Amino acid sequence: MGRQLHLRTAVPGDADWIHDLRHRAYAREPGQYAARPDGRQGDAPDADNVCLVVTRGAVRVGFVSVTPPWLGRFGLDRYLERDELPLLREADTFEVRILTVEPGERASAVAPLLMYAALRWIASRGGRHVVTMGPTGVLGLHLTAGLRPAGRTVHCGKTTFEVLTGAVDALTRHALDRHPAALERLRSTAHWRLDVPFAPGPDGCEHDGASSTAVGTDFRSPHRRRRIVAADVLDAWFPPAPEVSAALTDDPSWPARTSPPAGAEGLVAEIAAVRKLPEDSICVGAGSSDLIHRAFGQLLTPDSLVLLIDPGHGEYAHVTERVIGCRVDRLRLRRADDWRIDPRRLAETVATGHHDLVVVVNPNNPTGRHASAAELRAAIDAAPDGTRWWIDEAYLGYVEPDDADASLVSLAATDPRVVVCTSLSTMYALSGLRAAYLVAAPDTAARLRRWSPPWPVSLPAQRAAVAALGEPAYYRERRLQTRALRHRLALELAELDEGVLVEEGVANFVNLTLPAGGPSAAQFVHACRRHDVHLRDLSPLSALYEGRTVRIAVKDAAENARIVAACQAALDMLVPPVPLPGEPAPGTAS
Repeated sequence: MGRQLHLRTAVPGDADWIHDLRHRAYAREPGQYAARPDGRQGDAPDADNVCLVVTRGAVRVGFVSVTPPWLGRFGLDRYLERDELPLLREADTFEVRILTVEPGERASAVAPLLMYAALRWIASRGGRHVVTMGPTGVLGLHLTAGLRPAGRTVHCGKTTFEVLTGAVDALTRHALDRHPAALERLRSTAHWRLDVPFAPGPDGCEHDGASSTAVGTDFRSPHRRRRIVAADVLDAWFPPAPEVSAALTDDPSWPARTSPPAGAEGLVAEIAAVRKLPEDSICVGAGSSDLIHRAFGQLLTPDSLVLLIDPGHGEYAHVTERVIGCRVDRLRLRRADDWRIDPRRLAETVATGHHDLVVVVNPNNPTGRHASAAELRAAIDAAPDGTRWWIDEAYLGYVEPDDADASLVSLAATDPRVVVCTSLSTMYALSGLRAAYLVAAPDTAARLRRWSPPWPVSLPAQRAAVAALGEPAYYRERRLQTRALRHRLALELAELDEGVLVEEGVANFVNLTLPAGGPSAAQFVHACRRHDVHLRDLSPLSALYEGRTVRIAVKDAAENARIVAACQAALDMLVPPVPLPGEPAPGTAS
C-alpha cells in the first residue's frame, strides 16, 4: 500500500518540488524556457492556480495546474488575443496547464490520472469548457482524452503547442464510454483524496439529496430521519395542512390499492377553480421534473437554441444539453447586481439571439431572487414572435403577500409563446407525493397531454393536492413563518465569521459563501455532515460561485439552530483564526 498512487490538492510544502520539476521538464529537456541557475521554474501568473499532485507512497511523481475563470487571466493570454479564441471569454472556461510527470513515471498511470482528476475538479466547480496547450509532437494523451485542436498554435521557446479544447460534459462521457476499463483501474489503484467524487452521478444531473442516502434509500431504518437535518433539499419544514393529513390517513389502504382518475380530472378542476384558469390550459404531472422532461422532449430538438439563466436550476441544463442535446446560451447573472435578472439585458439578449426557448426560474433557484411580473412581461413582449418562454414558478408561493399577483399563469393560458410550470411540492409540503402542473395555451397544453401517460399523478397525491389547494389560509401563515425563520437563520449565519457572505432571497433557503482562499464548499459540506447536517454545494451548478457557495434550506427553529452550530464547527475546523494585531500567525514563532 505504501507504493500506491495518491491524488490530492497541492499544499504549500509542494511548491519547491513543483518549481524544480517544471524547470527540469520545460527548461532542461525541450528548451521551452531558458535554464535558470537556481533550477526553479516559477511563474507569477500561476501563483493562484490550483495544483493537483500525485504521489507514489510518499514520493511526489506528477502534478497538473488548473486556472479557474474567476482569476481573470489564463496562461494562453500571453500568446493569443481573446478575440482569436472567444471561448476564453466565457465564465465557465477553465484552463489546464503544465501537466508534468517525473521521467520515470511517464509510462505509468500518473498522467491519465492527473488529466481525469483535472476534468472532475473542473466539473465540480461548474466548468463547462476546457482549454489547454499540448506539444504538437506528443498529443496522444490529449487526443485520447477527447480534446480536439482549436485551430490555433502557439510558440514558446523551441516548442510549438497546439491549442486544444473540449466540453466538460462531452469529455466526461468520452472517458466513461470509451475508457471504462482504464477508469476502473485508476479507481482501484489510486487513493482519491479530492473534494469531488471520482465519477459523476448515474444520471449526470446534480440533485444532491445526500440526506436521503443518510436516512437510507431502502427505507428499512426510517427512524434515522430524526437525527438528520436535510437542508440540502428544499422540502418544506412544516407539515401539510391538517385537512391534507386527514385525506392521507383516512382509510390509507384504499388509495394504495386503487387506481386514480386517469387524467387527474378532479385535480385539474380544482387547479382551474383556485387559479381562475380554463381547464384546457392545464397539464399535470408527478412533480416539476416530470413536466420538464416531458414537455422539453416535445418542444425542443437537438437543433433548438435555448437561453438559460446562470446560475440556474440544474435540471434545465441537464435536460437541454445532456438529454436532448440542444444548443445552449447563458445569460450570466452578477453578484455585483445582487444576482438579479436585469430585464433590459434579458430583453436585449433575447432580441438578438434567435432563441427557440428562454427559461426563467422565478423566484430563481439557486439565487433566491424574484423578478416582477411586469418586468418579465416587458421582456416577453420585446422578444421575437417565434421565441417561446418557459417560466418556472415553483417557489412563487414564498414571495411576499403583496406580490401574490406576480404569477404569469393568466398570460400563459392565452399566449402561445408562454408556458408556466408550477410545483405543488415544496410550498404545500407534498414533496414526497410529487404533484405539479403547467399552464399553456390550449393547443400547447393539449399537445403535451397527448404525450402524457395515463395516471400521471398517484391517487394519494391527487387527494392531497386537492385538499391543499383548499387551505390557502394555512399555507399563507406558513409562508410568513418561513420568512421569519429565514431571516433569523440568515442573521445568525452572518455572525459566524466576518469572512462569510450570507445572501437571503425570497424563497425557503439562504446562500452562504465562504471566504476566498479558504475551504471549498465541498469541504464545508462534508464537515457539516459530521454533525448530521446536510447542505447543498452549489459549485457544480455554476462557475460563478467559484466553488465557495452552499445553499441552506430553511427548517424549523430547532433544526436551524443545529445548522448554525454545525456551520460554526465546520468553520472552526477548516478556517484558521486570523491573528490579532501584534500576535504571531498560527504556526509561527513568537
